[in-house]
Formats: sequence, C-alpha cells, structure tokens
Amino acid sequence: MKVAFKKTSSSVAYCALCIKAGTANEPAGKHGLAHLTEHMIFRGTEKRSARSINDRLEKVGGDMNAYTAKEETVVYCTVLKEDIAKAIDLSFEIVFTSLFDEDELEKEKNVVADEINMCLDNPSDFIFEDYEKQLFKGHPLSRTILGTAASLKGITSDDIRAFVHERYVPHNMSFVVVGDFEQETVLATVEKLLEKYTPYFTGRKAPAAVNRKPAENMFNIDKVRKFHQANCIIGSKAYPFGHPDRIALSLLTNILGGPASNSRLNSSLREKKALVYHIDASYVRYSTAGVSVIYFGCDKSNVDKCIALVLKELKKVREEPLSEPALKAAKKQMLAQNAIASEYGEAQALSIGRSILRGGEYPNPELFRKKLEAVTSEQLQRVAQEIFAEDKLCRLIYR
Repeated sequence: MKVAFKKTSSSVAYCALCIKAGTANEPAGKHGLAHLTEHMIFRGTEKRSARSINDRLEKVGGDMNAYTAKEETVVYCTVLKEDIAKAIDLSFEIVFTSLFDEDELEKEKNVVADEINMCLDNPSDFIFEDYEKQLFKGHPLSRTILGTAASLKGITSDDIRAFVHERYVPHNMSFVVVGDFEQETVLATVEKLLEKYTPYFTGRKAPAAVNRKPAENMFNIDKVRKFHQANCIIGSKAYPFGHPDRIALSLLTNILGGPASNSRLNSSLREKKALVYHIDASYVRYSTAGVSVIYFGCDKSNVDKCIALVLKELKKVREEPLSEPALKAAKKQMLAQNAIASEYGEAQALSIGRSILRGGEYPNPELFRKKLEAVTSEQLQRVAQEIFAEDKLCRLIYR
C-alpha cells in the first residue's frame, strides 16, 4: 500500500483510502458494479452492522463518506485528531471484511435506482456522464458511474465479492493521513492494521491496468429534453494524467472558464450579454486520456448565440497569444486559488491519495509553482490549437 502523510497544526484530522476500483475496472456486463460495491461496504462487516458502522465515527462528531469515479473508489473520514485511529481502523474494516449480504444488496439496489432517477431529473449533472459516454465510445471510460436500472438487476453478491477480491487489495490502494501527528505514529498505526487484516488479502495478485487509449470519436448531438432550460457541452479529448502539457492546459482552462467571475467565458456570456446564469470550463485527467469541456445552461432560444460566443473565445486563444501582463496575472490568480483550496484538509487528503494511487508525485506546492511559472504564452497558444481546434470539438446539447 502506498502511504502518504501531511502534518498540520489543526485539531481536526483527515484520512482517505483510495482504491483502483472505478467504473473503468468493471468486468463486461456488470455496469454499475463499482458504485454498487461502494454502497455495499457500508451495509455490514463481520463485526459491525450498517447502523454500527454509521455510529462509530458519528458518535464522536466525526464523519465517513465515499465516492466512486471512473478510475477509483475513495473512502474518506474527518475526525478530531484523537479519533484518527478509529477512522483508519473503520476504513480498513469496511473495505476488507464487508459481508455483502444478499438481502442488503436488494435494498441498496433500490437506493441506487433512486439515485439514477435523481440524476436523470438533473440534466446539468447527467449531461457530463452522457458526454463522456459519447466521447469514449467503445472504451471502459465511456461507462456511466451509476449504471442503469437494468444493469443493476443482474449484479449479485458473488459479483461484488469477485470484484472486491480482485481490486480491494493493498497493492491496488493508497492511504493518506492529514493531521497533527508525527509521521512515525501514522505509519505504525497503518502497519499494525494492515497486519491485522492480512488474512483477508494474502496471496492476491495485482490486477491488470486499463492501458488502452480511447479511439477518436467525433459527434455533434442535439437531443430534445422536456426541461425549461437548455444544457450544452462543447469540448474534446485532452491530455492524460502525467502529460507534460497538463499544467498549461489547466491554466488555459482557468483563463477561459475558471471559478472567478472575470474568466473570459463568464465575462462574454454572462456579464456582457446576460445570456447565461452559469458557464464554466473544466479539465479532467484519466490514466489514458483527458476531457476538456465547456458547459453552460441557457434559455432554449439563446443556444445558438451562446455557442457562437464560445467558439469566438476559443478562436481568440488559438490565434491571439496572451500578453506578458495577462499571463502573469493569470498565473497569480491560479496560484492563489490553489493555495486557498489547499487549506482544506479533506481536499488535501483526496488530492494526495489520487495522485500517488496513479503513480504520480506527492503534490508539492513549490514544484507546482515552478512548473506553472515555466508556462509560456507560446505554449498556451499551442495547447489551445491542439485541444480547441474547431475540427476536434464535439457538442452535446439538451434542449
């Protein structure tokens, strides 16, 4: 198991157990298995009932949660620092000793079915899943995280046990603690618990990685949806995790549609034209590919106007190099945003865990600053021409 630690001076501590057990790792025909497994690890272990699992940290004011993504499942906790041993033990207990009772499974399928319906009722969420389904068609990354009502019906407790037996093993995990401790204390606690749970994973081999790159899929899809507002994504495939141009693309994404109100897309579509309430740009990195998207919601009558303005801004970043003062300001803004975000211990734990799980480096603010400062205007323009070339852009519209 890859273990990382970050020392803080806070009375609150955080931990995150990251597992290479995402939607892309599901066996064929078992769509939604990874997410359903994440739900089921909270439904009872050899030692505890579902109620006891929930009570374990909540009784001391702490919190445990989990999520499933395309390439990982993550269990994370927030507790007072004196309760970190309980949080670590409970994290290991639910991933190594869950029972996956058939009756509990049938109940949880109903919960996930409701979650699927809730997502379908919220187009601003579902459109991202639908977009990646089209973009990565024919590749494991195309699978939606929740699965479908039909696919859930065919999943059994034995399917979950087989998935856990293959994926939920220490050499397929990373574990991070952020808190006011000494490193030796954290390592000793983790080692002791791994020894305690050794009988549950001894002899298992490391699972194969998904290394196949997605094929190029181009699409321009316009779907009729019975919602008041239209939802639209314009984007393309982008650089994978670890790519040398990833920081340049992250900076470019922030300039175009980051969280600040002075982003180019927000200024153009909301502040100047008042055509949208919300617009943003995002860049997600996976092991074999990345996704760069611009999303907005608007009145159905304004879709074409908004698309034209988005394309205009993308043309600008392709054809007009950023001035040195503008580049300097953009870098300062991004550094400040990252520094503020890194003040949250939970975000730190999750970021470190995901990075080392994928074989990357321990996130280092100084190293990030150096790499960001090295980005040039010419590099940004080249990246814009590669990622936002008009003939590479895909569209998905709900209206």
